[in-house]
Amino acid sequence: MTVSARNQAPEGEKIVVENVLVTGGAGYIGSHTCKELASNGLVPVSLDNLVYGHREFVQWGPFVQGDIADGRLLDALFAEHRFAAVIHFAAFAYVGESVQDPGKYYRNNVAGTISLLEAMRRGGCSDIIFSSTCATYGMPDADLIGEETRQEPINPYGRGKLMVETILRDYQAAYGIRHGILRYFNAAGADPDGAIGERHDPETHLVPLAIRAALGQAGPLTIFGSDYPTPDGTAIRDYIHVTDLADAHVRALTHLRRERASVVCNLGTGRGSSVQEVIETVAAIAGREVPVLRGARRPGDPPRLVSANGRAREVLGWVPQRSAIATIVADAWNWHSREG
Repeated sequence: MTVSARNQAPEGEKIVVENVLVTGGAGYIGSHTCKELASNGLVPVSLDNLVYGHREFVQWGPFVQGDIADGRLLDALFAEHRFAAVIHFAAFAYVGESVQDPGKYYRNNVAGTISLLEAMRRGGCSDIIFSSTCATYGMPDADLIGEETRQEPINPYGRGKLMVETILRDYQAAYGIRHGILRYFNAAGADPDGAIGERHDPETHLVPLAIRAALGQAGPLTIFGSDYPTPDGTAIRDYIHVTDLADAHVRALTHLRRERASVVCNLGTGRGSSVQEVIETVAAIAGREVPVLRGARRPGDPPRLVSANGRAREVLGWVPQRSAIATIVADAWNWHSREG
């Protein structure tokens, strides 16, 4: 399997169709990755329990409603589709909720992943791409966060993701299951074609919250902290376009299949944008003011989280194409303004 295959084959030669199980394929990043997989000649089979996913986002392959904890369902899917690989997005991802109900997060995100890995063993599938997070780093004191930066998560969500990273290494050592661990920074934006976008309930991400405030669909946007040691006093984050994330997943999958070697990569741009910059960009693209309120810092929010991305460039050949903050906001605005 190669990224450039695009389902092309010499005349008379049979095209080999490869199926990829995408858990959480009806979610935000999962659905965009399904589109990218399909554009590369692969068949994404989306498994989603629709707790947070959206059935209408599954447009590029079969859909199965179900849960990764259901071993019988997983066995049936592996037997039917003979998956070449798994891309694993299925997880709860609200940090505050993870603090209030850690059991929910460990059951779903950790125990659920073990259920999936056991099904992979039974089904003879040896490659998995795992959706991890920069939350595994906690509050690092570094201008750029590299893959070797010490991982000290400060909440159950981040700790659960780190547990899964450890489990994946153990499963490779014991059972030969290779992994691609991709630690995201701040996913943002929407499909440039406008087919799918970002829809969460509740919404906690800055770009859609700022757009909703500009559209008058919500009250003023609260800026949590204006006294950070940054140029404008607001926190700095590394925003990465969701289509660039999708591209990285396909590249990581290609790496696993071609090199037969696991890989761990940060996915970020290597540059940050402040909360104030994002708000100003939304206002400029929307042509209207973004009403704001200024609040206190939230506990556990570091002033700056920006990724080093040299490994992803070197190992995966991955270079973000749409992650300039103006492009991210423009694509998101196009999606949200039409969503109403």
